[in-house]
Amino acid sequence: MMRLPWFRWHAPKSVSEAAKILAGEGPQAMLIAGGTDLVPNMKRRHQTPQTLVSVRGIADLKVRANGAGLRLGAARTLTEIVEDADLRASYRGLWQAAAQVATAHLRNTGTLGGNVCLDTRCTYYNQSHEWRKAIGFCLKREGETCWVATASKRCVAVSSTDTAPALIALGAKVQLVSAQGERELALADLYQNDGVDYLTRRADEILTEIALPDATGWRSTYWKLRRRGSFDFPVLGVAAAVKLAPDGVVEDARIALGAAASRPFLVEKAGTLLRGRKLTDEAIAAAAEATASRAKPMDNTDLDIYWRKEVVDDFVGYALREVRGDDVSATRMKIARQAL
Repeated sequence: MMRLPWFRWHAPKSVSEAAKILAGEGPQAMLIAGGTDLVPNMKRRHQTPQTLVSVRGIADLKVRANGAGLRLGAARTLTEIVEDADLRASYRGLWQAAAQVATAHLRNTGTLGGNVCLDTRCTYYNQSHEWRKAIGFCLKREGETCWVATASKRCVAVSSTDTAPALIALGAKVQLVSAQGERELALADLYQNDGVDYLTRRADEILTEIALPDATGWRSTYWKLRRRGSFDFPVLGVAAAVKLAPDGVVEDARIALGAAASRPFLVEKAGTLLRGRKLTDEAIAAAAEATASRAKPMDNTDLDIYWRKEVVDDFVGYALREVRGDDVSATRMKIARQAL
C-alpha cells in the first residue's frame, strides 16, 4: 500500500488568507483543491510538500459570472462545467474537453483550475518510488537523465490537460493572485515547454479565475485521442475555435494542440491559413497539414509514437468539419465512445 507522507494542512476561508499562508510557508507549500492528481503524486513521492493549503472551501473561487464573456472560478468542479447548459451552448469546446476528463467520479472532485495546472506526465515518471529508484530516477524528479531522450538536458514529460487546449483556442485569460498583488495573462502564457517547470505561475501565486471572451459568432470543438473511452489521459488533444461571417468566410480561427509537447500550444500558422477563406475541404487540409507539422510527440506515453504523429491531421480535420457543420457523430462515437 502506498501511503501519503506527513504534511501540515491549512484550510483558509479567503484568497487573501491563502496567499499569506503560501508566502509564509515558501516553496515547500502546495495548493490542493480536488487533489485527484496531487494526492496520487504524493503517494508515489513525485511531489512531497510539507504543507498543503486547501482552497476548496473558498467561496470566491467557485464563482460563475456573466458579462462581456464568462468568468469561472478555478475551484469549480469539472462536473459543474459539464452540467452548465449555457456554457455547453456557447463554449462547446470547453464543455467537450471537461466531459472527457477521467471519469464521472473524478470530475465530481477535480476542478477546472486543477486540470489547467495538471502535472506533466511520462512513462518513466508516473511510476512508484521503488520503480523509479531502480532506474536511477529521471530528470523530472531526483535523477539526472531523461530516459525518453537521453541526450536531452530538458525534461520532455508531456502536458496532459484536456481543458487547457480548449481554453487556449477560445482565447481565455487567467488571473493569478499572491500576497504581492495580482496579474492577468493569456492562458497560453501560463505554460512553457519544459516538463519540470511547465507553468509560469510562481509557487506563491493562486490561480483564482479563468476569463472567457464573448463567444458571439464563434464555434468551438475539442477532440481527444486515448486508448479507452474514459479515465485515460489524452495522447493527443485538438481544440479548434472558428469565427464565421454570415457568408461562411472565416473571420478568425485558432487551433491548439495538447499532449503533443510539454505544454499545450496554439498553432498560429493554421489559423492564418484559414482566415479569409471558407471551410472548404482544401482549406481544412491545409490547416491540418500545418498543425501536424508542429506536433512533436515523444515516446513517453501510450500508443505508437509514429501513429500518434500521423493522426494529428485527421483529428484537425474532424474538428474543423464539425465546426463547419458536418455530421461527424459516428466518427465522434467511434473515437470518444461518447455522444458529444
